[in-house]
Amino acid sequence: MTNDKQHENVTMFQFFEWYIPTDHMHWIRLKEQASLLSSLGLSAIWVPPPTKGSSPNDVGYGVYDLWDMGEFDQKGTVPTKYGTKDQLKEAIDECHKHGIKIYFDAVLNHKAAGDETEVFKAVAVAEDDRTQEIEEPHKITAYTKFNFPGRKGKYSNFQWNYHHFSGTDWDAKAKRSAVFKIKGENKSFAEDVDAEHGNFDYLMCNNIDYDHPDVVSETERWAQWCTDEFNIDGFRIDAMKHISAGFIAHLLSHIRGQLNKPDFFCVGEYWKQDLNDVHIHLNNNGHIHLFDVPLHFNFKRAGEEGPSFDMRTIFDGTLVQSSPNAAVTFIDNHDTQPYQSLESFVPAWFKPLAAALICLRFDGYPCLFYGDFYGIEPKSPSEPETGFPGRKEMFSRMLLARKQFAYGTQDDYFDHPNCIAWVRHGDEHHPGGLAVVMSNSNAKGHKRLYLGKHRAGEIWVDMMGYWKDPVTIKEDGSAKFYCHSGSVSLWVPKEEGKSWITCEESSPEEVERYGREEQHARDHADDDDSEEQKEFEAEHPDLPKPLDTWDHLLEVDDQAQH
Repeated sequence: MTNDKQHENVTMFQFFEWYIPTDHMHWIRLKEQASLLSSLGLSAIWVPPPTKGSSPNDVGYGVYDLWDMGEFDQKGTVPTKYGTKDQLKEAIDECHKHGIKIYFDAVLNHKAAGDETEVFKAVAVAEDDRTQEIEEPHKITAYTKFNFPGRKGKYSNFQWNYHHFSGTDWDAKAKRSAVFKIKGENKSFAEDVDAEHGNFDYLMCNNIDYDHPDVVSETERWAQWCTDEFNIDGFRIDAMKHISAGFIAHLLSHIRGQLNKPDFFCVGEYWKQDLNDVHIHLNNNGHIHLFDVPLHFNFKRAGEEGPSFDMRTIFDGTLVQSSPNAAVTFIDNHDTQPYQSLESFVPAWFKPLAAALICLRFDGYPCLFYGDFYGIEPKSPSEPETGFPGRKEMFSRMLLARKQFAYGTQDDYFDHPNCIAWVRHGDEHHPGGLAVVMSNSNAKGHKRLYLGKHRAGEIWVDMMGYWKDPVTIKEDGSAKFYCHSGSVSLWVPKEEGKSWITCEESSPEEVERYGREEQHARDHADDDDSEEQKEFEAEHPDLPKPLDTWDHLLEVDDQAQH
């Protein structure tokens, strides 16, 4: 995906992880990092929910007041976890100054921590089948009244009550937790939601009823305020499979049409691995992107299975394969990071391979994760072992490769279960070109790739700095390109006076193994490609053991080369 105006690839960055400090400094951090992120080619930032949550430590998904972005003394704090409204606006202005768009994380599914209780009729439904009522309707007492006393009607004088919700989960008088469906005239769960649990409209807290016209009008006003007050460029819609698809389509139509924001971007969190369900949702929501959840789980499985995973299938069953123009590809996010409810963290050794697979190919809109780049903070000061270091240098190199080299037509060499490659041939604005080779086995990877006779004599180098020896393109336009075991190399034309130092430090054991792999490549540089396949394997400390046998690593794939 490219930006036609600047002729550069577009890349999104999720600028938060779950455990960033509650120091009210995050908007300041964003302002300070805007220049660096722009220089790496990042074109859009997905910021965390900027709205007031249910407590001072709320990450933003326990949303209380959409109109309070760190301006009013509510729920024990003026600033949100991330800072004040003024700091947010300054950060947005700085990002825009550097050509970076801003996407708000819009939590529109529910509201939390009501100000007062109300008594109304409701009925509990089965947890595993929300279409089944498990008791007679009766009166409950719940915190469904939202007066926002700290805001005193500024921006909006709308006050919420139980008529504006379709469900809740706590009877305060009976001290009972359940999924309660609120009863009343024309009151029910939305039908155009995910069918899990019979009907997955209800997720948590007080479930917003978008069949109520006053709710729709209030949300439209809030969306207009976001675009006017903050000049944002798009939304990331939280919990989309729990919200009426018809309402989301209506809201986007309102923003792009009535508010005259035709290019307003939207990506939805539709957390499903089943591609059929994903496509149904895409058909119900026009002009929207979705995160490629199936691809994330392919990455996780590839990282866990190591050499037993067939890399030729890495894109099978994914959104980027079936609907590339709708896919936002990612490796991990705040929900998949360790200790979260959807924890499914991609193993560390596979992350450089995954980064290349989303950043350096033609299809998809890649989104990188703050936690992968800057690191993940420990859950608490008393649990330092729960933190994870960032890999800023590695991801920065990937981003530079995307910014400078990943352009033009693409030739794939997905012809071996453990070593795949592709070539990007460049375009008129970025003629350099790029060759990517990766291996998920204990043997180094190599491919004979064809770049064109016009490149004969060119010297190419690994811009990751992993593979030290250069490669020279032959008269027929081909060359044998390499990568280390369990690794990836990004080959680009060598520039006069420029060298690429390694982007990550290697252990002594890795240095020794890499040295043996490169020496083996030198010794067999003139061998037929099939002969070089018969080489030693040095055990890679980070790769999982194979599920069955190593024999398939020694098989020669007879498929014709490009």
